[in-house]
Amino acid sequence: MVIFQIVVLVFSVVIHEVSHGFMAEKLGDPTARLAGRLTLNPLKHLDPVGSVLLPLILAILPGGIIFGWAKPVPYNPFNLKNPEKGAALIAAAGPLSNFGIAISLSVVYRLLGLAGSETLFILRDFVVIIVLINVVLAVFNLIPIPPLDGAKVALAFLPDSARGLKSFFYENNPYGWVLLLVFIFAGVPFLSPIIFAIAGFLLGI
Repeated sequence: MVIFQIVVLVFSVVIHEVSHGFMAEKLGDPTARLAGRLTLNPLKHLDPVGSVLLPLILAILPGGIIFGWAKPVPYNPFNLKNPEKGAALIAAAGPLSNFGIAISLSVVYRLLGLAGSETLFILRDFVVIIVLINVVLAVFNLIPIPPLDGAKVALAFLPDSARGLKSFFYENNPYGWVLLLVFIFAGVPFLSPIIFAIAGFLLGI
């Protein structure tokens, strides 16, 4: 089960990152394609710590939620017609891909329940894991703290009058990783009810 969770996480974060690249390509930036990152081959995206070590540790710990990341897919904002809006769309593509996986597999979960086969019914436990991991990735990445995707999405909605806040908090903020680590230790428990509520709604449980 631990191996299954890690495999699901790896392919989920790969799809997440590739979605960033495809959106950038659609907006006119070929950087990800030229770098060979528009592929589902996990070897092109794996981060030794975020894709292997951290998920393995979390999987072994009791009661932990599996989480991790892949190497970010590069893009060049100078290739975008509207860099700020384009950055938000590219950022949003990742979490939306994870929501898409979760929604699709929740349909599979419901269909397996209607099949009436005990073997297929057991498979639903594995489907639940896929849905839950992708909801975790989507929700967590939408938090508006750099370097998460939510920071770039939030940046596009801030008015020009908040330019000072933009430059301090979102653009090249050296404190982003510190804020993120603080949130991981202090704020993640508050996310759990949201994550389980979304997953439960999708799965009908």
